[in-house]
Amino acid sequence: MTAVDEPAPGRRERKKARTRQALADAALRLFLERGYDQVGVKDVAEAADVSVTTLFKHFSGKEALVFDQDAEQRAALIAAVRERRPGTTVLDALQAHLRGLLVCAHETPGFRDFRELVEKTPALAEYAHRMWLRHETALAEALAVELGTPADAPSVRALAHYVLAARQLAGGCADPGPALDEIFARLRKGWADLAG
Repeated sequence: MTAVDEPAPGRRERKKARTRQALADAALRLFLERGYDQVGVKDVAEAADVSVTTLFKHFSGKEALVFDQDAEQRAALIAAVRERRPGTTVLDALQAHLRGLLVCAHETPGFRDFRELVEKTPALAEYAHRMWLRHETALAEALAVELGTPADAPSVRALAHYVLAARQLAGGCADPGPALDEIFARLRKGWADLAG
């Protein structure tokens, strides 16, 4: 079934999506205004005009409010590997996917504030790290299938790790696109020329 064939979400799904987005938007706004540690889940629920119980139906905890697209990001990362065009290498597909994400993020108003919030808040930085580790495991599994190797092969796990690290490193640069390209060029070439 293609995206065109998929039925439109029903009223209930649309309402749930709106509530989830309202909670994520309220949380980010409050965290940026007051600071993460000064805002409780009750504050977020009130700002979104829902109960705390409703908040926890949509999010596992306070940190998850900031990373509201975690599952979608993981799915898109795996899709970049599995659904790449014929003749496109895994690295080319991942580079194109991550480049699109980085350029889009850097052009989004408030991105720098969001990144600063995460970097300066230990609970958020730790959550982001755990989230990336989950993505790393999922990516390693997808790579293993595509490359015909065991998912626990060190080379596959290393590649997944470096790909995700590339996004984080390039994301901290003023011009992330060329920075990502440089990192992926090194992934393709290796480090032999730097050993001497």
